[in-house]
Amino acid sequence: MKFLPVVSVLFSVLLAGPAGADETCNSPYMANLIKGQEDYVHVWTLGIAGIGNGQDKLVTIDVNPASPKYGKVINSLSVPGRGDAHHVGFTEDRKYLWAGRLQDSKIFVFDVGTDPAHPKLVKTINDVVDKSGYVGPHTFYALPGRMLVGFLSNPRDMGGATGMAVYNNKGDVVARYPNPTDKIGDVQGDGYGYDLAINPGRNAMLTSSFTGYTNYRTDLGKLIKDPAAMQKFGNTMVLWDFKAMKPQQIFSTPGAPLEVRWSQAAGDNWAITATALTSRLWLVRPDADGRWQARDVGPIGDPAKTPLPVDMSITADGKGLWVNTFMDGKTRLFDLSNPEAPRQVYEKVTGKHVNMVSQSWDGKRLYITTSLLEHWDLDNDDHFIKLYHWDGRELSQQWKIDFYKEKLGRPHHMKFSAKPAPNVASIR
Repeated sequence: MKFLPVVSVLFSVLLAGPAGADETCNSPYMANLIKGQEDYVHVWTLGIAGIGNGQDKLVTIDVNPASPKYGKVINSLSVPGRGDAHHVGFTEDRKYLWAGRLQDSKIFVFDVGTDPAHPKLVKTINDVVDKSGYVGPHTFYALPGRMLVGFLSNPRDMGGATGMAVYNNKGDVVARYPNPTDKIGDVQGDGYGYDLAINPGRNAMLTSSFTGYTNYRTDLGKLIKDPAAMQKFGNTMVLWDFKAMKPQQIFSTPGAPLEVRWSQAAGDNWAITATALTSRLWLVRPDADGRWQARDVGPIGDPAKTPLPVDMSITADGKGLWVNTFMDGKTRLFDLSNPEAPRQVYEKVTGKHVNMVSQSWDGKRLYITTSLLEHWDLDNDDHFIKLYHWDGRELSQQWKIDFYKEKLGRPHHMKFSAKPAPNVASIR
């Protein structure tokens, strides 16, 4: 496939400017934002043989405290088969939710805007590998009229060299961009991918890196014992000129940097990530001369014990960072008042193992799920979603849903939604 320019789209994105959001880690180009209490949480869930129907599914939970069904599953929509259900992302109008699978590379598009309590599957994209040239759709990032998708692997060797594809909202690929594998400056690109996030005001996009299909589909215990396989993880981040979709700098960030979080506080101009295998926080920001730098700014727990930081959520004011670590089941809070020197101020064991963490924009609610990857999960009988309230001092559990008891599978990525405003038609 030829690489196609999307200049007109990117210009419209840049002109759109950043916006606030009801979750702190969404694309800044989303509209129809939740201004107060979210009504529902949608959970993209891995199907497990012998658990219910064994299929992947989108599970919807009522999370409004005023509802008689508060803290209850109100809908479960299964899709055919199972294929390592992983991440989801809204379109810019928030009407549709795109969901990806890492094994078979299928993408499912759900209508969550018409009736968010009862999403509908409206499209299945089966030709992802053929049309994009990549394997393992991971990150879904809304652009105006487009969806930017970051991938984890490729069909040639099922390794970590990969890239991104731009889809229109109808589900057609309109452009694709390989991650750099050559040198930029004195840093060698490895081509690996994972997350992506955009700072519109600086025309900057950051991408991070993980590992390829062969590794993420291998049993974790077996993988850890394979020295050659453990060398096949990404060790870089890339700074892109977003308008031109061209890599500008490559940063050496050893140990598989995963989620990328830009501070959304006015005047801030930095992003933070965590390296999974080395358990370090890395700060990306310009130096005094305006040259972007990536710097290790501190540990997460005891790196020697490999707590494996897997997800994080930055507070709306950019002064706090929640980090979940998979191996020890802890949720930690870091004070980012000085992002050059993060300071852990709180921790709590929230499960035997935990993965995703999503907080509300007001910082009062924290949702936590357990599953990481189909072949990496450690405990098959402790899979849940929990809601915690944060009062500034302590996390207090409000409710827990046991996904195995409910015969749903293993819960992974979450997104919030709200009831449509009365007598207001959706605009698309």
